[in-house]
Amino acid sequence: MKKSRIKKGDFGYIRQQKLLRLMRTIACALLPAAFFTVGIILNRGDRYNIYTVIAMVGCIPVCMSLVSMIMMWLQKPMKPELYEEIRARAGSLLMAYELYMTTREISIFIDAAAVCGDYVAAYTDRPAKRKDLDFMEEHISKTLRANHYKMSVKIFDQKKAFLERLDTLRARQADFEAAAAEHFTPDEKYPELTRSEMVKHLLLALSL
Repeated sequence: MKKSRIKKGDFGYIRQQKLLRLMRTIACALLPAAFFTVGIILNRGDRYNIYTVIAMVGCIPVCMSLVSMIMMWLQKPMKPELYEEIRARAGSLLMAYELYMTTREISIFIDAAAVCGDYVAAYTDRPAKRKDLDFMEEHISKTLRANHYKMSVKIFDQKKAFLERLDTLRARQADFEAAAAEHFTPDEKYPELTRSEMVKHLLLALSL
């Protein structure tokens, strides 16, 4: 049976992207290296040729890929046992996992986030200052409001409190979803997505 592709927001995304971005960086580096080598051979050791210019220009995407790879390799994947515990409590809630959210001021790793009606409940098990969590909550809220989704956003740093919030959301999921969707107009670019799915889509766009 064919395995489903791991996408951003799925558990295992960080581990997969580490390998993929490493392979992409190596592949990007091979092309300018090949051009440079061919130029040296064709010009009998003289590096001042058009092939060298092409190789130098080709180093730009290599550098961009290298930065992306380094940022991903600095991230620690979500613990499997934590994922299983949260997944069991989340039930049918719309979830996103392993989100590395960045702003100009701070960066925070979100292990899990639930979207239900007008609520976004997220959790990080990484050490973080409360003021940084508050800042990220406001940043996410502003971004969602700018896209016409008024949401209550809360980032928990205590697992027990987060799991209790999941229980609350799950218990009233139908009511919360129905109330939030009452005045929802599907996005022209993504007409197939529900309101909660659009909010999740925006959360993923804020993540590495």
